[in-house]
Amino acid sequence: MVEASAPKYEQAYRVIVDRLKAGRYPIGGRMPTESELSIHFKVSRVTIRRTLDMLVQDGYVERKQGSGYKVLTLSPASDTCLTSFTDAILRAGQEPTSRLISIEQIEANSAKSQHLPEPLHGRSLTRISRLRMVDDVPRMLVETYAPSNLMIDATARDFPESGAGQSILRILSGRFGVVWSAACEDISPIVATQDMADALHVPVGQPLLKQSCSAFDDDGDVVFHEDVFRYGSVSFDLTQQNRVPRHE
Repeated sequence: MVEASAPKYEQAYRVIVDRLKAGRYPIGGRMPTESELSIHFKVSRVTIRRTLDMLVQDGYVERKQGSGYKVLTLSPASDTCLTSFTDAILRAGQEPTSRLISIEQIEANSAKSQHLPEPLHGRSLTRISRLRMVDDVPRMLVETYAPSNLMIDATARDFPESGAGQSILRILSGRFGVVWSAACEDISPIVATQDMADALHVPVGQPLLKQSCSAFDDDGDVVFHEDVFRYGSVSFDLTQQNRVPRHE
């Protein structure tokens, strides 16, 4: 909810972010013009320009000289491993899709959770296994773990196979209300097991890259962990931007 006491530019920012997350402005599409937004929000163009500057700073949109503002992502990342794969592929002009493999309940202290961060060992977890594809070619096998009390009533309907809504970041935040503010990542080489090879259509023993990401809330609790198994080259943009922390 937008606080009425907040500055007008901040109020407009929060409304636009909500609309972005709801898919009102598609990735790669143009935002309304400064003039249109100033009329809509009943504020000056100086005020709405400050709103748009905040959206640029936070990674939602980019400013195109002479052509306004373009939507970059619906889930800007504060950490490398929280970059939306879905949005990156859509921006590249390709078609990302997902196939749900399983939704599994894991009991506290199960052997299946021993490789996860220690705070998750003593908790009941929900594991979501999905195959991520680009133009129908398997690219990543993804296993997402979250405390079961945060994933109540999770069903296959919660995990779309196409469109921007397939992003796990938007599913966790939008459907289940999971909130995080920081993350840490570990990257290591492994070789494909039989299950991985079958899913990714590669030989058993194929070298793979394992990316493990743990996301934390403001209290330092782990709210989800993800293991991504992929092959091929991976590049990272580690350019640090001067962002002002802001909690939504």
